[in-house]
Amino acid sequence: MSVPITVAYGDGIGPEIMEAVLLILKEAQADIAVETAEIGHAQYKRDWPCGIAPSSWASIRRTKVLLKSPTMTPQGGGHKSLNVALRKSLGLYANVRPCVTYSPIIDTGSTNLDIVVVRENEEDTYCGVEYRISQDASVCDKITTRSASERLCAYAFRYARSHNRKRVTCLIKDNIMKMTDGTFRSAFQKIAAMYPDISSEYCIVDIGMARIAAHPEEYDVVVTPNLYGDILSDVVAVASGSIGLSGSANLGEEYAMFEAVHGSAPDIAGQNIANPSGLLNAAVQMLVHIGQESTAQAIHNAFLKTLEDGVHTADIYNAKTSSSKASTTEFAQAVVNNLGTSPKYLRSMLINKNTEEVMHYERVQDTSKKVLVGADVTIHWSGGNGLNELVQSLAAALPPSVKLRLIHAKGLELWPNAPCVCSYIDLLTCRFVYDAQEGADSTSVSQLLLCLEGLGLDVVKLVKLYTFDGVEGFFTP
Repeated sequence: MSVPITVAYGDGIGPEIMEAVLLILKEAQADIAVETAEIGHAQYKRDWPCGIAPSSWASIRRTKVLLKSPTMTPQGGGHKSLNVALRKSLGLYANVRPCVTYSPIIDTGSTNLDIVVVRENEEDTYCGVEYRISQDASVCDKITTRSASERLCAYAFRYARSHNRKRVTCLIKDNIMKMTDGTFRSAFQKIAAMYPDISSEYCIVDIGMARIAAHPEEYDVVVTPNLYGDILSDVVAVASGSIGLSGSANLGEEYAMFEAVHGSAPDIAGQNIANPSGLLNAAVQMLVHIGQESTAQAIHNAFLKTLEDGVHTADIYNAKTSSSKASTTEFAQAVVNNLGTSPKYLRSMLINKNTEEVMHYERVQDTSKKVLVGADVTIHWSGGNGLNELVQSLAAALPPSVKLRLIHAKGLELWPNAPCVCSYIDLLTCRFVYDAQEGADSTSVSQLLLCLEGLGLDVVKLVKLYTFDGVEGFFTP
């Protein structure tokens, strides 16, 4: 029986490259039954949230496999990212992006690049939890959980082992974001200890990306939080010769989505010049996922042979290494013509179906004792009579069990230790702590909030402060 899959044509160049890929899948006799989904900017204009029609959700839930062309996400406003909505709604926690160079067939500065980027897909700043809380300030929550970090790192190490990869590198910025990226690093170290046969290392993301760009041959599997992974995967894709070559798999315990890593490129839509290779490589990953490894192997071999023949789309065309500048449809037909052949120079893909066995990670409950010890309260502050007057007003109004420990703005302490210089901001955060002997509960925080609002202060944000087994779960300015 044919395997049902959902196909979304997307925006911009999406329909063109999807038609090309479906032609190749058909001619390779992929045993699939295609359902078409309405996904993209046109559906958003019909008032479907995130650009996904209800019938499309029904199809995806039924088939559990989505092959998707790029979609458009407005910059700086408009509807939310369709990709982010799909990843979170379907629990697609692992974004797997293999990237290799095709040197010397395709001209590139990196001759030995063969990296798999494993990117966290559901957390980080990509949750899109943002607020404008004053005339001057907007905030974005960076959400990192231990359970999701461990699950992703476990996937990365299992992937490395089953694909005969020798090393896993973790990129983080825990020298600055000690709580969030520190959680990810701790998860990485915990999982790495379970895989003594695989080399592991962690690196600060800025120098790590620089080293990968300069010496990609030194890296194997890279696991990283969402934002860094998004940036890194595009950097690596471009280093391979073109961002149009790479595909990605978005994997969860129940659903899977396969897509090219590039955007919808509306500037070249309808011109029949787009490179379908990224979506084709995503389709190859999809075939492996649904158990059709031999078909995946045949298509990938034909793709490599087409590159060796010098049949290249405009984005990778080079007069020295290419024999013809192919249109989208011409490239697809060349791949079809090469079905049944193998490459002579480029390395043929080694098929290793491992998706199902690595999906589930058993979460271990954290039993540390959580104790409420204070609150960080952010107020909209116009300056008024000055900081000292604010401190005096608070001291007079607060109950004896609550003390004002400090005031900071953007993490910079303003009181009691004033800085040399402070940039303008119309927000102040007051840190209140409770008497250790009397303790605190949610009622204590509610009373504090009423006290502050009774002083006429505009409270725009409140975060409770906790210790976990005596360890502070909050930063110190």
